[in-house]
Amino acid sequence: MHPVLKVICASLLLYVAVFSLWVPMVPGLTGTDKREVKPGLNTFRVYGYRTHFSQSSASLQAFLEGDSVYYCTEVQALSDHELAVECVLPDTLSAPIMSVYVNNDTDGTIYLPLALRTAAAAISSGKDAGRCEVKVKNNVYTAFGFPFQPVIFESIRNLMWHVPMWFTMFFLMFISVVQSVAYMLKLQRKPSGEALDRQSGVTALVHDRRAAAAVSVGLVFCILGLLTGSIWARFTWTAWWTNDPQLNGALVVFLLYASYIVLRATVEDDEKRARLSAVYNIFAFVMMVVLLMVMPKFVASLHPGKEGTPAFSSYDLDASLRAVFYPAVAAWILFGYWLYNLRHRISRLQETAYEHIP
Repeated sequence: MHPVLKVICASLLLYVAVFSLWVPMVPGLTGTDKREVKPGLNTFRVYGYRTHFSQSSASLQAFLEGDSVYYCTEVQALSDHELAVECVLPDTLSAPIMSVYVNNDTDGTIYLPLALRTAAAAISSGKDAGRCEVKVKNNVYTAFGFPFQPVIFESIRNLMWHVPMWFTMFFLMFISVVQSVAYMLKLQRKPSGEALDRQSGVTALVHDRRAAAAVSVGLVFCILGLLTGSIWARFTWTAWWTNDPQLNGALVVFLLYASYIVLRATVEDDEKRARLSAVYNIFAFVMMVVLLMVMPKFVASLHPGKEGTPAFSSYDLDASLRAVFYPAVAAWILFGYWLYNLRHRISRLQETAYEHIP
């Protein structure tokens, strides 16, 4: 790889390593001390993360939102990260679950979705008697920081590590399948029943060697993607692994390409190994696309971006995340390409050394 690209790659990796850990989170709500509300007076506490409730107590507002909006009549800041809230609800409520919103001049408008259940006896399909229109200030948090998500919290930083691993794996496996197709095309050009001459045969085997190098490095990134995904799942889904089609498909892809390595190790003849590997590699790439990009789109999944689960939206993947995420993708792809070139050079040197062994 060109030295300039190496410098860019190293600089981007350093940038990502520093800023993915250094950039703070924006304020958010983490929870309440109650799980259910009922008609009449409700008192509960709301907990914040990196919030400034005490500093902005004069501008504090809080309200609940279901099918209607209910203004909280009393909001008291107990600390920068804790509120005491009172809210009077009507006799009948139409929404089974409500979200909590808090607004102040410093933190802007922050919310906790699906925070409170409605008592079953209070639910009615009719129009709410207590429906009201709440006028809130259009406060926006202006400091630079990663968006706060109630489910994933600080683990959103893993976005800069987990997702680029899969981008890099796809990039390397694409290089691999292109090299396998190039090898097959070389074979198709020879006259039927005749062997390739030495020069053509060596040129064709170069494509095979490059394909193998790309797969071996791509498998490393596949393993890193599985590990970082498993850690993320532990913090967000409370389990290291779930029966999720995206996760299971990723594991199958790892096994497919691990089988490619095993296949190459079991065949001694160079040309036969190259032909079998090329055919299998094309099959494995098609299966990877089906398992990771096609099939999960049509089944329910916990994984973001699949059926019923939104991916990072314009709010989630905001300017602060893009400023680190996009360089992270570029950095890891360049790093993967760097390793691929090194692996190819090593395999070429090994073959040259074997040829000189008497």
